[in-house]
Amino acid sequence: MKKILIPIAAAMTVAFGLFSCSDSDISAELEQSLLSEETEIVESGQTEQIRSFYASRDFASIWLDGNGLSGKGKDMLARIEESKYDGLQPADYHLDQIAELASNPEKDKKKFKGLSDEEKTRLELLLTDGFFMLAHDLEKGKVNPSKLDPNWKFEEKKTEVDYVALLGEIADGSAVDKVFARLYPNSELYARGREAISELYEVQKNDTLQWEFARVDGAIHVGEKHEAIPALRKRLVFWDFLDAYDTDEPTLFDSTMFAGLQRYQESNGMKPDGVIGALVAESLNKSPQDLIDIAAVNMERLRWMPTIDWDQEMVLVNVANYQLDYLQKADTAFTAKVIVGKEYSESPTFTAPMSYIVFSPYWNVPPSITADEIIPAVEKNPNYLSQKNMEVVNGNGEPVNASKVNWSKETGYRVRQKPGGDNSLGLVKFMFPNEYNIYIHDTPARSLFEKETRALSHGCIRIQHPDQFAKILLDDAKWDEEKILEAMNKGEEQTVKLDRKIPVVLLYMTFWAGKDGKANFRSDIYDRDAALLKALKSGKSGLDEA
Repeated sequence: MKKILIPIAAAMTVAFGLFSCSDSDISAELEQSLLSEETEIVESGQTEQIRSFYASRDFASIWLDGNGLSGKGKDMLARIEESKYDGLQPADYHLDQIAELASNPEKDKKKFKGLSDEEKTRLELLLTDGFFMLAHDLEKGKVNPSKLDPNWKFEEKKTEVDYVALLGEIADGSAVDKVFARLYPNSELYARGREAISELYEVQKNDTLQWEFARVDGAIHVGEKHEAIPALRKRLVFWDFLDAYDTDEPTLFDSTMFAGLQRYQESNGMKPDGVIGALVAESLNKSPQDLIDIAAVNMERLRWMPTIDWDQEMVLVNVANYQLDYLQKADTAFTAKVIVGKEYSESPTFTAPMSYIVFSPYWNVPPSITADEIIPAVEKNPNYLSQKNMEVVNGNGEPVNASKVNWSKETGYRVRQKPGGDNSLGLVKFMFPNEYNIYIHDTPARSLFEKETRALSHGCIRIQHPDQFAKILLDDAKWDEEKILEAMNKGEEQTVKLDRKIPVVLLYMTFWAGKDGKANFRSDIYDRDAALLKALKSGKSGLDEA
């Protein structure tokens, strides 16, 4: 990584240091340094913008005064230091280089006294360059999602923000914090996320545990002994789900620990069965730093999001939480468990408007499922289609004799499953047309909702209690429970248009903070977090590629 280089020759031409000289002397120092061909401001890629900005203001300092850092300078340094609460890396914005110039680099409130003219000028430009990079990364995200996550299908976040103009506002008197606050995502989730990360850093200060991985294969039930129990017990105590207590048998999963584990499971969105299985062990193995890293990844996802009116009526599906919420003015009016795409059929993240409901639907089998599953099944069992209540139709949707279709040579045919209780879509589907052929639907396999891990579909979202969901969406006295159940079991497809379009937002969030401020963490079912975390810690601001 290249550094900002300040020519010594330019600094030597100034008779007095920046902190003891007049504004005109500061201007002269900056002018000579910025206009020198030896000066490189390259980490943000904003070399010419920075030169032009200072030139337009007669090379006046923004961050320094006669006593060291000005109030604005201190505020800018604080914003860089506090970027860790955004899940960013303060070192990306020159914190380490800035700290090297301080007389007390290890202290929270850093002092900058006795600096040479070269160091003073360097401090000014490090803060300015850091401003450009931090402003971009807060407003748009550090990582480009299109280059990292193929399942991120939201439209690219559009921005008209002029970072040079924002810097000008600060130079003209606007508060640094207020300028940066305008760059945050327009979501309470983000503000609450910052607070939750701040609290995790406080927790980390008191962390004295060893966080070596406590391996658990299979399941541990109350009354059983296991070598992982002592470590897991200490972690339940650490997270305040269990009071510390003495035991003569440290490897025994006793009733006291059982009660604490149930509280932990319930708090973390798990089935509170008091069994230590793979999901519980995975969760308890995460240290405060691990949780900070998970939170950081999800704060970046929120920065990627296009502008959304979170107060409007909407359907929000968090794939990683296996949950659907129907929101009105940011309040949850209905919630339901969902089943999402399994591995290799991952549910993408995107938004689209829901416009109609189909009762007693046909299931038009996707070509990939037809090729990979249906045709091989038919080859083994000629009666497979009739047993599954399926039929083959031509391009006009007309049923044809399936036995006469040569799938290896003929095209234009497709398989569909007739309406009914055994239909793979269940008895109703909720349509928000999109290019990914993803929708929300019922399922005949309702027992699967009792599973803790529900990544089981081909990508679509299967919903528990679809009749209740239909009633709240239709919001019409004519569509009471009786009529909805009749339409669902009619055996004949019926399409009902909604009287408005309702945004459906599919997210993948393995961390969020609720209205109560509580941090929530979920399993990374698609293993998407690791690559994003690596990119966030790469040491390269997104402004480099903007």
